[in-house]
Amino acid sequence: MTRTLLTGGAVFEPASGRVEQAEVLLQGDRILAVGTGLDGDTAVDCAGGLLLPGFLDCHVHLCLGASLGQPGDRPRSTRPLSAVPALRTLLAQGITTVRDAWGADAGLPLALARGWFEGPDVLVSLRQVCTTGGLGDHWSARYGPVDGFGDPGLPDPVFDGPDQARAVVRRMVRAGADWIKVTATGSLTLGRGVHDVQLTEAEMTALVDEAARQGGRGVMVHAHGARAAELAARAGARSVEHGTFLDEAAVAAMAASGTWLVPTLSTSHGGEASPHAADHRRAVRLAHAAGVPIAMGTDAPERPYAEALREIHYLAEAGLGPAGALRAATLDAARLLGLAADRGEIAPGKRADLVLLAGAELATDALADRVRAVWHHGRRVVGPATPEVARPVF
Repeated sequence: MTRTLLTGGAVFEPASGRVEQAEVLLQGDRILAVGTGLDGDTAVDCAGGLLLPGFLDCHVHLCLGASLGQPGDRPRSTRPLSAVPALRTLLAQGITTVRDAWGADAGLPLALARGWFEGPDVLVSLRQVCTTGGLGDHWSARYGPVDGFGDPGLPDPVFDGPDQARAVVRRMVRAGADWIKVTATGSLTLGRGVHDVQLTEAEMTALVDEAARQGGRGVMVHAHGARAAELAARAGARSVEHGTFLDEAAVAAMAASGTWLVPTLSTSHGGEASPHAADHRRAVRLAHAAGVPIAMGTDAPERPYAEALREIHYLAEAGLGPAGALRAATLDAARLLGLAADRGEIAPGKRADLVLLAGAELATDALADRVRAVWHHGRRVVGPATPEVARPVF
C-alpha cells in the first residue's frame, strides 16, 4: 500500500496538550509512524499548519435536521435521507466519529460501512427511552399516541418500572443500538420539566445494569437538572448529557462514579442569547474543577451542523482552555465512546483520522474557517462543506 507522508506541519498531542513539529506517515487506514526524517511514497505539504486527530461528536442527531419539526407531515424516508447532507457537513469540518443521540436506526452505520454515501463513523442509540410522559413518549391529548418516529428499526421507547426498563434495553439492543439513551428530565428547548426527576432509582439502576449485561453497553442520560444527573451517576450511567444546572452534589457524585459530562454548550450559547447560558457555563466549571471527565457533543441540529466546531470554543471559554477543549473533542471523546485504543490521538497504530488546520496555534474561536484538509480512514476528504439543511422548528 502507498505510504503518504504529511510533512512540514506541527502535531497536537491531546494527552499532554503540547504542539510539536513532526511528520506523520500514513499507510492504508492507519498511522504508521510519527516523528522526523520519515520517508513516504507520496507527500502532502502541511507547512504552516497544525495536525490534530479527527474530532468526535458525542451527541448529535443526524436524522432530525429536516424532519423533527413536523415528522407526521413528511414521508418517513425524509428522516434518514436528511442525514446525508448532515454527515457530509460534519465530515468536512473534521468530525470523523459521532454518537447519534436518537433518531438514526442501525441502517445508517451499515450504509456508511458499505460506502453508499460519505460521512463520519456512527454509533447509534436508536430512541431516547423514557417513562410515561417523558420526552420519548409522543402523545397528544387530542389524538393519543402520535409517534411519527416509530418503525421496526426504532422500537417503542416507553417503559415504567424496573422490569420494563430491562425490556426496553433489550428491544433497543435487538434493533442494533450501540448505546442506550434515556431522558431523565424534561426539555430546556420546550421549557418544561428541566428539574424533574422522571425515573426512580430502581428504574435507572435496572437500565444501567441491563445495558452492561447486553454486551457492555453504556447508558447516556439526558439530564438538565442536578438531581437527575446525581441519580444517573449513582446508578453508574456512563455519561450525563447537557447538565445545565449541575451543582456541587451532582458533580461530586459524577466524579466519584466516573460519569462523564457531555455539556452540549451549543444548546445555550448558539444563536440568540439564552437565559441559561451562565448556568450552563457554571455547571461545566464545577464539573471540571471536581475532576469530572468532559467530552464534546453538539446536540446538532439544535444549532446547525455547520456550527459544530463552535462547541469546542465554548468548552475552552467555560474553563477547559484551548488545549483542554481540543482534548475533549479528540482523545477524551474517544475514551468516553470506548474507542481510545483505535482513535483520538495521532499515534502509530491508530486510525488515520486527522484534521489539518491553517496556522499552528491552538486558538479555538474560528476552527471551521481553518480546516484545510481532513483524512478519514486514511483517505483525504476534499471540497467544501455540504450546504446546511434547514434548522427544525421546535
